[in-house]
Amino acid sequence: MSGHDDRMPGPGLHQGRGMRLSARVDFDVVAVETADEVAVLVDVGSAEPDPAEDPHGRPAATLEVVLDRSGSMGGPALAGALQALRRLVARLDRRDNFGVVAFDDSATVVVPAGRLRDKATVVRLLGHVVSGGLTDLGGGYLRGLQELRRVAAGAGGTLLLISDGYANQGITDPAELGRIARQAAEGRVITSTLGYGLGYDETALVAMARDGSGNHHFAKDPDAAGAAIGSEVSELLAKSVQAVSVLLRLEPGVSVAQLYNDLPTSRLADGGLMVELGDFYAGEQRRLVLRLAVPAMAGLGLATVATVELRYVDLPDVVERTVTVPIRVNVVPRDAAAARTPDAQVRTELLFQEAQVAKREASEALELGERHLADELFGAAERSLLAALELAPIDMADDVAGEQRQVAGLRERSGWDDTNVLSKASRASYHRQNRRRSAAGRPSGAEADSDERPPPAAG
Repeated sequence: MSGHDDRMPGPGLHQGRGMRLSARVDFDVVAVETADEVAVLVDVGSAEPDPAEDPHGRPAATLEVVLDRSGSMGGPALAGALQALRRLVARLDRRDNFGVVAFDDSATVVVPAGRLRDKATVVRLLGHVVSGGLTDLGGGYLRGLQELRRVAAGAGGTLLLISDGYANQGITDPAELGRIARQAAEGRVITSTLGYGLGYDETALVAMARDGSGNHHFAKDPDAAGAAIGSEVSELLAKSVQAVSVLLRLEPGVSVAQLYNDLPTSRLADGGLMVELGDFYAGEQRRLVLRLAVPAMAGLGLATVATVELRYVDLPDVVERTVTVPIRVNVVPRDAAAARTPDAQVRTELLFQEAQVAKREASEALELGERHLADELFGAAERSLLAALELAPIDMADDVAGEQRQVAGLRERSGWDDTNVLSKASRASYHRQNRRRSAAGRPSGAEADSDERPPPAAG
């Protein structure tokens, strides 16, 4: 444990070029000679966009789309996806790299990845895509990665996988698909997924998005698919930093009791954690919440229990940067520690993430058709959010209230709605809120309409 002094800890804060990092604990005092646990809120944000900056001054973007064209995608589904891709092409410019791979039981390069110099030709090539046979999702994904890497030259990019079905050829194990996505993310290739309709494998697509540090969207119809694809392009064009990771370095005797966010994580040799956050767009904010087990400390005063290190690649100059903040507690006599009160921001976020765990478990129950269990789990999530509302600071209250309303709607629907629809909607919502991506005015992706109501009773 680091040395002690008499200053109060307060939240650690560091502003680096393009990024901001802060860390605060729920209890900033612990009792002397008493083992304890503290919750830590790590807040990471990228710089707001400069309205005076030339919009064409952004770095060139690289986007590879991997499109399911299996037999189940025939008709309106495939037509809607292709129309969304044509709108996507219109938003990119000549500096950007773009490519499309389509797959059924084999993968075909529809648009070779490269600079988007001839949009008319790209649109014409998209018109040649027709539905086919079975679903070799892994084969299409691997071919798309090859194409992206061929033109990105180590600069990274985004791969968007669009599928409406289950992998029934080639690689079918969600864990293996997730492993490939994580390996790609280590090379600065982000994987986002779009589950289209009601027949796709959310376990596989969520695993790929999670391990690939990307987004997962649920689109029930062509309009929702277009919105999801549009949100991916908005993030891609506003990207300001790449390869963001948070390293938690622990002092001797300190250990990580729990990380609430379900993100790609590696254990360090010293027992600390490395958490992968992927790319950030300008003005984005991400939050992590975890618990640290703190050993009994004999000396009074301020003590550093861990250090948070943020690593990222700044754009457009592609320079690797690092910023750090300490996590400190004040060791006080037992009677002084007995009167401590929790930090409202940290406790609010902790309760928010506890609700996300219950939401994910409710989605899993719905996959099995267990409506009653899902209702109970949605109820547990709602109770956590109501408790968070009682604590929430002003700048967090609207976010928590909106989530509470959505969970209440999911719970109400658990008694009557199609379990497949509801499972996919709640899983997509869990993925988004667990990652805690937020910024004013940013699109949050597409999911099933959470405002649906049961059909009127007969008579």
